[in-house]
Amino acid sequence: MESNALPSARQQPASWGDCVVLHEDGLPRCPWPGLDPLYVAYHDQEWGKPETDGRALFEKLILDGFQAGLSWITILRKREAFRRAFEGFDPAAIARFDGRRVHSLMQNGDIVRNRAKIEGAVLSARAWLEIEAAHGFSTYLWDFVDGAPIVNNPKRISDVPTQSPISMRLSKDLKAKGFKFCGPTIVYAFMQAVGMVNDHLADCHVRAKG
Repeated sequence: MESNALPSARQQPASWGDCVVLHEDGLPRCPWPGLDPLYVAYHDQEWGKPETDGRALFEKLILDGFQAGLSWITILRKREAFRRAFEGFDPAAIARFDGRRVHSLMQNGDIVRNRAKIEGAVLSARAWLEIEAAHGFSTYLWDFVDGAPIVNNPKRISDVPTQSPISMRLSKDLKAKGFKFCGPTIVYAFMQAVGMVNDHLADCHVRAKG
């Protein structure tokens, strides 16, 4: 696609459609981060980059669970507050949270105050510890994609699915192992974010960098 055929970030977002957008720095990007600097940085530096650290993977999966019913930018803006509230997403620490700690978190206006999601994070941390001890959480997850990213070639956002057969299998297995808030759509978004699936649009500059 020729650069001069791309929608420009100077245009209204509604006119962008669902293809890549040419930003004022001259780089074409997926349209979903809009012009929010925090969201653009997340798109450029994190989303779709293969992550293999087990604790980082745990953090992202838990945050994706908190996102359910909300936008990711809402969670992204609260991420540092979540990290403080959840002991840096140390699964061993979270697994020890009791009812008093859950009650305290429900008073914390800097995070998403949803009791089911907070209690689900505690149960998920306990499940993480079991998987980590048995397989290594990173190895467990990446085995679902044979250890390498699935590279798709979407031209438009409308070409990108919201779930896949693998996300459905992984979701089912995570639930069986005790994880909460990990339906197939949440799991697919997680897989995209941690680079298990590369769904950057074909003309996105991040995709061009590999």
